[in-house]
Amino acid sequence: MDKIVAAVTIAMIQENEGDPRRIEHSMKVFAYAQNLGVLEDLEPEKQQILEITALLHDIGIHVSEQKYNSSASNYQEIEGPLVAGEILRKMQLPPHVVERICYIISRHHTYSAIDGIDFQLLVEADFLVNSVEDKMSESQITSFPQKYFKSKSGKYFLRMLFPDYFKDLI
Repeated sequence: MDKIVAAVTIAMIQENEGDPRRIEHSMKVFAYAQNLGVLEDLEPEKQQILEITALLHDIGIHVSEQKYNSSASNYQEIEGPLVAGEILRKMQLPPHVVERICYIISRHHTYSAIDGIDFQLLVEADFLVNSVEDKMSESQITSFPQKYFKSKSGKYFLRMLFPDYFKDLI
């Protein structure tokens, strides 16, 4: 893990202080995303974007709850980039990297907006974690990946998590 990713990890934890469920969620999405990126052989800058985005993808939840009394995905997509942008500008990242991370955060529940491997792998990592944390039904678990999972590594992890549902996947 590079020092910037470690600093973003600390910032995410500070932003979610007292909310272990959200910290744990982000750390799990980060772990899947990091591994997916390595297994899919991302170039270093895209890997860093993926890892940072995974850590910050839900960073707008607390602001959404305060402002709208809701953590609904549309509010997260509105508020998340603002919070992430503040954190990332302190990290002295290149503007195009900050812009890309904020773009993905602003659409991470809008699957029709997926426009690159970094975004794709973030969605797959988030689903892998949400499928277990949210105790999704068999129909939810089996329908989403058919439409949205593209990476070989993501499909492999899905098959390992749910072998009864995905015997023939990959």
